[in-house]
Amino acid sequence: MAEDIGIYVFCCIQTEQEKHFGTIDFEGEEREIFTVHYKDAAMVAVEAPIKIYHPKKNALFTHQQVISRVMESESSVVPISFGNVFNTKEDTKVLIENLYPQLAKLFGEVRNKIEIGLKVVGKKEWLEDQVQQNDKILKQKETVANKSEAAGYFDRIQLGEMARDFFTKIQQDVEENIHTPLVELSEAAKVNETIGEKMLLNGAYLIDRDREEAFDERVNELHEKWKDYVDFKYTGPWPAYNFINIKLKVEAS
Repeated sequence: MAEDIGIYVFCCIQTEQEKHFGTIDFEGEEREIFTVHYKDAAMVAVEAPIKIYHPKKNALFTHQQVISRVMESESSVVPISFGNVFNTKEDTKVLIENLYPQLAKLFGEVRNKIEIGLKVVGKKEWLEDQVQQNDKILKQKETVANKSEAAGYFDRIQLGEMARDFFTKIQQDVEENIHTPLVELSEAAKVNETIGEKMLLNGAYLIDRDREEAFDERVNELHEKWKDYVDFKYTGPWPAYNFINIKLKVEAS
């Protein structure tokens, strides 16, 4: 039995003109990327099966690939969360109409803006060296080592709290010395939750396209100062994922 075909959306742009952004391999078929309109707001979409889309690596990559392609030619791109598909173009137009008050505001806020991501990960040897220089932690480690598991229960809890506070202090230093200088070149900035034991900063920065070169230079300068202690994971440009609140949750009929 053939699958019902609907409209899968990627992002919204500000235009009254019908636009096409080539084709893309989507769900195993080459599909045309087109726009669905309401006033000067247009959803970038493809015709695709109506179903629940699971956020697997290849599917997420395809979603982002389309948005990146759109960003090459459009100045105001509002990203739409992964996996949203509607029954018809008319349903999609109704969505745009409902979102239009938000979109009209967002188009101005993101016009000619891009998001840059920077993750700062501490090098294992440097982090271990920092611990070795902390007399209080070393003394507490020795206390725990000299007690039985039962007798040292509360000492181990205290050691864990000391290690957490010590790591938090390093994160604060990184935020002050790496994140803050980048905020100065940003329209907006955000510190997201870190992932893993060695990540010291997970920053997102909304910058004007005209300042991208200056921002890159500042990141390179900071990397030179910190390269012996941490690794930089610098990503982008992205649409303003971290600075837009529109997140659709639409289930297939």
